[in-house]
Amino acid sequence: MKPLKNDRYLRALLKQPVDVTPVWMMRQAGRYLPEYKATRAQAGDFMALCTNPELACEVTLQPLRRFKLDAAILFSDILTIPDAMGLGLYFETGEGPKFQHPVASHRDVENLPIPDPELGLGYVMDAVRTIRKNLEGEVPLIGFSGSPWTLATYMVEGGSSKAFTKIKKMAFAEPKTLHLLLDKLADSVILYLNAQIAAGAQSVMIFDTWGGVLCPRDYKLFSLQYMEKIVAGLTREYEGARIPVTLFTKNGGMWLESIAATGCDAVGLDWTIDIADAKARVGDKVALQGNMDPSILYAPKERIEQEVADILAGFGEGEGHVFNLGHGIHLDVPPEHAGYFVEAVHKLSKPYHK
Repeated sequence: MKPLKNDRYLRALLKQPVDVTPVWMMRQAGRYLPEYKATRAQAGDFMALCTNPELACEVTLQPLRRFKLDAAILFSDILTIPDAMGLGLYFETGEGPKFQHPVASHRDVENLPIPDPELGLGYVMDAVRTIRKNLEGEVPLIGFSGSPWTLATYMVEGGSSKAFTKIKKMAFAEPKTLHLLLDKLADSVILYLNAQIAAGAQSVMIFDTWGGVLCPRDYKLFSLQYMEKIVAGLTREYEGARIPVTLFTKNGGMWLESIAATGCDAVGLDWTIDIADAKARVGDKVALQGNMDPSILYAPKERIEQEVADILAGFGEGEGHVFNLGHGIHLDVPPEHAGYFVEAVHKLSKPYHK
């Protein structure tokens, strides 16, 4: 593997000096890019795209050809683990992910296998290896997984949900069943992310998309403790390089101190918290990633630049900031607006780095 030409993303996660604030975007490879739509059409459907390492590599690299991003993120889906457990993942047009065999009982959970990452999820590892080779050391590659709680919501609900009634019924009526499921998922995520690291991922991120639907007590009980277990089980150094770990809970601003205490290197922030407040609370312990509202990218160039300037000023001087959106980029954002965003971060952040 070639040495990294641009390592500022990894340096920022480890709170080391950088020349400018690094930036990447959640869902940077996706439907807002016409070239992505063309490649997805070539693949036939979303899962065919995910399971084809060459095409997954192609869409991972597409945004890097347009924008001077400081990291690539593996193109995959958070629901690959439940799919490998035999739940039968499929996607309905306009309705999102669904499972043919949702988890409904203690027996269902007992029967779930813990997937071997190089067998049932080998296509993901092949994609990681292919992407690392084709990146040629330009920028680091981020691997990722969904959190146990977030994966469990889809597995028990059978797909997306608004009220989360089935998973919460399990949490409060059959907590032993849910804890067994979450424990199996945590073990699976540890194996999965460590396999991504061995295949070439240089940093990993855990997406806890639905942790914010829990009350503080239940967040720690059903989400955070399992992410903490994962952090403890991850390979943190590989071939002489530190592997930073980022945890991101959407709507998790009230629990920043607890997230930072898990042993992770960085905490992802959505846009519902002021980054200055977040830095004051946990900035000496961890790096921070975020946190512009993705909808700002609908605005004119000047408004985008002003928002970038405000967030940079909120974080202020010092290391440990990776600029990102507070969640994934929206599918109807003009690509040139994403370009304005990336350029603004690099241009406006120089004064904050000595």
